[in-house]
Amino acid sequence: MKTHTTVYGLRHAIARNRAQGQRICFVPTMGNLHEGHLSLVKEAKLRGECVVVSIFVNPLQFGAGEDLDCYPRTLAADKEKLFAEGTCYLFAPTVDEMYPGGTGPQSQLSVPDITETLCGASRPGHFTGVATVVTKLFNIVQPDVAIFGKKDFQQLQVIRKMVDDMCMPVEVVGVDTHRAEDGLALSSRNGFLSDDERAIAPRLHQILQEYREAIANGFDNYAELERHAIRDLSAAGFEPDYFNICDAATLRAVTAKTEDIVILVAARLGSTRLIDNVTLILAPHGDCRMLG
Repeated sequence: MKTHTTVYGLRHAIARNRAQGQRICFVPTMGNLHEGHLSLVKEAKLRGECVVVSIFVNPLQFGAGEDLDCYPRTLAADKEKLFAEGTCYLFAPTVDEMYPGGTGPQSQLSVPDITETLCGASRPGHFTGVATVVTKLFNIVQPDVAIFGKKDFQQLQVIRKMVDDMCMPVEVVGVDTHRAEDGLALSSRNGFLSDDERAIAPRLHQILQEYREAIANGFDNYAELERHAIRDLSAAGFEPDYFNICDAATLRAVTAKTEDIVILVAARLGSTRLIDNVTLILAPHGDCRMLG
């Protein structure tokens, strides 16, 4: 595995692989890698010969009072994990390399509508920062395939819409959420949980599963389900941000035309903000099939 810290160095290296006809698969990350990230790398290896992983903590997607300064940075350990997975190239740029003009006023890419609810409503500007940095990374790497986790479901849908709207020649692949044995979705932010909070945290996924089961059994008063879920989250010790039952394609309210449902949750446990989701496929006659 070769590590590159400059745009020029990475582009020059990838050009040789591309000239050999190799398929370029890209996994963008912010580091502090866990098994969830490594599952994305494994998927990338199945889809192409040249696997590129980036590690960059993007300041544009962090708002005031968020955890940019304390976001865990574990580059040495991350390199070992990526080497063991057979990664071809690690791109680990500095902020100055990614934003040579600084992080002040600059060209940015915003994705309308789909970013205005859920995490987009709670974290203004977050998805503009995500879309901007992913566009820059796509321009640098020029991948054939990009791999993202489904835990950040709204982010995945934002990237898909961005790629479609901007005619980017990139196949976007979503990989199922990797979980601990007790069901908690793996996240770099889990390390911020105290022992007591870590014991409570799996309840987030359990509540999602309970309400998915209710829908699968025919309960379709979604507003009432959302209200009850918020109460359940609060009773379990969470500070809920949202619990929404949505059309998986639009992230808007479920309609008669909805084919797939996603239930998304964001809640704080102590100082840590956790997100998760589960999905259902609606069959033609109204039956449901549970996924994720």
